[in-house]
Amino acid sequence: MAAPPPPPPPPPAPSHQSLALPLALSPTPLMKLLAVSLLCSLFFILGSYTKYSATVSPPLRAPHLSPSSCLPLPINFTTTHHSTLSPKPLDFEPHHAIPLPPPLEKTSHFLASCPKKYANYCPCQDLSRQKKFAIERFFHRERHCPETHERLRCLVPRPAGYKSPFPWPKSRDYAWFKNVPFPRLILYKKTQNWVKLQGDRFFFPGGGTSFPMGAKGYVDLMKRVVPLKSGAIRTVLDVGCGVASFGASLLDLNIITMSIAPVDIHEAQVQFALERGLPAMLGILSTYRLPYPSRSFDMAHCSRCLVPWTNYDGQYLMEIDRVLRPGGYWVLSGPPISWRTSYKGWQREAKELEHEQIVLEDLARRLCWKKIAERGPIAVWRKPTNHVHCIQKLKAWKSPKLCAQGNPDAGWYTKLETCITPLPEVKDIHDTSGGTLEKWPKRLNTAPPGTRSEMAERIATKTFNEDNQLWRKRVSYYEIILKSLARRKYRNILDMNAGLGGFAAALTKYPVWVMNVVPYDAKNNTLGIIYERGLIGTYMNWCEAFSTYPRTYDLIHANGLFSMYISKCDILDILLEIYRILRPEGALIIRDHVDVIVKVKDIVEQMRWNGKVFHSENGPYHPEKVLRIDNSEELSL
Repeated sequence: MAAPPPPPPPPPAPSHQSLALPLALSPTPLMKLLAVSLLCSLFFILGSYTKYSATVSPPLRAPHLSPSSCLPLPINFTTTHHSTLSPKPLDFEPHHAIPLPPPLEKTSHFLASCPKKYANYCPCQDLSRQKKFAIERFFHRERHCPETHERLRCLVPRPAGYKSPFPWPKSRDYAWFKNVPFPRLILYKKTQNWVKLQGDRFFFPGGGTSFPMGAKGYVDLMKRVVPLKSGAIRTVLDVGCGVASFGASLLDLNIITMSIAPVDIHEAQVQFALERGLPAMLGILSTYRLPYPSRSFDMAHCSRCLVPWTNYDGQYLMEIDRVLRPGGYWVLSGPPISWRTSYKGWQREAKELEHEQIVLEDLARRLCWKKIAERGPIAVWRKPTNHVHCIQKLKAWKSPKLCAQGNPDAGWYTKLETCITPLPEVKDIHDTSGGTLEKWPKRLNTAPPGTRSEMAERIATKTFNEDNQLWRKRVSYYEIILKSLARRKYRNILDMNAGLGGFAAALTKYPVWVMNVVPYDAKNNTLGIIYERGLIGTYMNWCEAFSTYPRTYDLIHANGLFSMYISKCDILDILLEIYRILRPEGALIIRDHVDVIVKVKDIVEQMRWNGKVFHSENGPYHPEKVLRIDNSEELSL
């Protein structure tokens, strides 16, 4: 058997040179880590160089504080082709799915103060502009507002030495002289005890043209023939009011008086009234209707108001008839009443005065009024509760006639007519046209008779009681965000868009009165309902100035007003008007949509006011917000 072959010889040992190459191709883990570190450093340096050679990216801006900014933004990855051009800067701006309204341009300047001569400026009753208009029928004393290009775009200043008015009820008797620096009434009415100057303040003794010894005895005489204490009379119109001492006296009987007078030689009588904390506004019987709906007042009063009642075919007395409620009273004192005993003091001829009274009595009879009394210096007539008998009488008389067409409630730049405003029809001769109202105070929170078309339409969607409850809730919320309201710091209040008057009704627990304004072109004309509740107010176009003096309201409330007017006129003009009529220590509450609130707040900041935005009582997710401006926190000028 053959032997196995011998094993192959071992390979020759490699030299040192042949070992070097395989070692280089098999690096250790440490060398791998070193290589990666070098490469990262190289690319970092190259990246830094590219960053500074490219266009600088714009700074990041914080998103607006809105619910959308709280949502996570979608990350958008895009694929781009390589390019030799410089890379575009990264876009970190949010891209909203819903476009937001463009923000107002930010301005760093404040609105300037007007010259000092405008401290008591009334734009629509400016004495310097009255010369441009006819004096016939006192037309020059009507509202004549400046055109848009004539308006002041500045802040009406307060007079030198201005002080916060006396608190109510002390303000009824006293006012600071430097707040209303007009001494002319002291001289003109010295014997009638309208106002006296005591050191640095005015004192109001309560006198008037027909009651120089005070209004109390005058009102006591009136109570003998007019049921002032019954609660049936709540709203009164005082034409030619002086310093509103008559209205002040009626407050003791829970009667609220709309006192009106023009800007005339008596100088600032309405301003005195408002400084005292009494309801008043500038107004005159001239060529236009008064800015109130038909059937507004339970009583109208004139104490030697110098209105030519029988002139111009009796149009002025027909206007009183329009605004009087069915069964309402008209009280007149002064010429020609009591002419037999007063003609010498009036320096008038007895026969002339006798003729005036005969003509006046005949006009009242043709209006179907009934004279119920003439005692001492006063005479009282009463309007019928319906027109059943009157229609029959008018058929036999040549004039006047019932107004055949037109809106009886229209009262904004509506010309007077020579006709009797017809009362709503009744089913029975003993019924009251428009329905019988409850006595005060039950009248306030009882739904008025549903005879007005706008009332019937509104009740279908939101009942009267629901509106009352809503405003009680809102006023309770205002007490939280505006401490001065709960502390009873306010007296004169203006509601710029009053609706049904729920805001005013919710405030009756406070010692305040409210001027309820209904825009003349509002979708629903609710001013008649406000009067039926026993409140007062007026029509208004807020693209114009209000019929009042500067610094006459402690608190102004605007609910949805700016949304209503934002497309009608410049809201800056509305805010400047608010600045004019708000007292320096007063407050403003604006309730509106958040977008409108933001725009208003931007303008407010230019007016040197501190405004704070609050969620409404509906919570943070509701679009309605509240802007509160408290002038006690006003930036120093």
